[in-house]
Amino acid sequence: MKTGIQRILSAIKNWISASAGMTVKGGVSMKIKWYGHAAFILTSKDGVKVITDPYESGAFGGALSYGTIPDEADVVIVSHDHADHFTADLKGKPHILNKEGKFTFRGIEFIGIPVFHDPSKGKDRGKNFLFSFTIDGIKVCHCGDLGHRLNQEELKKVGEVDLLLIPVGGFYTLEPGEAVKVCKDINPKVIIPMHYKTEKCNFPIADAEDFLKGWKDIKRMASSEMELEVNKLPTKTEVVTLKYAL
Repeated sequence: MKTGIQRILSAIKNWISASAGMTVKGGVSMKIKWYGHAAFILTSKDGVKVITDPYESGAFGGALSYGTIPDEADVVIVSHDHADHFTADLKGKPHILNKEGKFTFRGIEFIGIPVFHDPSKGKDRGKNFLFSFTIDGIKVCHCGDLGHRLNQEELKKVGEVDLLLIPVGGFYTLEPGEAVKVCKDINPKVIIPMHYKTEKCNFPIADAEDFLKGWKDIKRMASSEMELEVNKLPTKTEVVTLKYAL
């Protein structure tokens, strides 16, 4: 049984963790960190690391100026080969997934789903892959540079989603309003917007605010990192914004 002092210390610890944008440990938690743009690193409780769409730092004449990704990963998923979504300058020797199909590595099944970079079936900007995978019971879908709403067949392939990582800046990808519609079509538990204008992304795209106008439940984190636990996911869709790490 906890003493009064222990209860107070526990409450303070919970408050500090929440203020830092982290869930309190205590169960099986998947860690997620946003480097910037469409690049994240997701880490399982067993230490398996997945990096998504690792950009080339300084790409497009310096228009994308997020720092070089410092971490090694077991698996790197790549939605397409544009320089803001793939670099060969990767630490270690990760397995790279950049195609359609089902693949299993380190106990995690990845599903590559073919879609398009634009609403014209790829005529303007080519193909793109969504990747779905489950870490510690949490099903993740990373949309890469998705440029259109999904049809019923595509939605069926995606299935239920706990965490959706989706581009919201428009111009090259989904416009903010269309991104909101895609989110509602998929109906995930948690949404983290990505691929929008920041101090380190000088693309002609919007910041996250136009997308955020479409939601009531928004959690603005003070950190680039957070944890998700399958038994503590929100019961209705929550949008979480992270600070870019690099």
